[in-house]
Amino acid sequence: MKKDLHPENYRPVAFKDMSNDEVFITKSTANAKETIEIDGETYPLIKIEISNTSHPFYTGKAKLVDTAGRVDKFMSRYGNRGKKADK
Repeated sequence: MKKDLHPENYRPVAFKDMSNDEVFITKSTANAKETIEIDGETYPLIKIEISNTSHPFYTGKAKLVDTAGRVDKFMSRYGNRGKKADK
């Protein structure tokens, strides 16, 4: 195996699902700009838009709720471009 291939700075990091405010802690090397305090411990915080607690595949819900409104924005801009007009 090659030496110095894997990063050495694994540490506990808190990931927060912004769609339902669930927080989970796992080891990561991701850089974080914010911190959060959980049970008296301070962790780097990474904000994510979707996780297994809000994804339709894991929750069994049929529709994904788009918190940022990006789907609506896309459809209003590009929704009718692929369709040919009937003559």
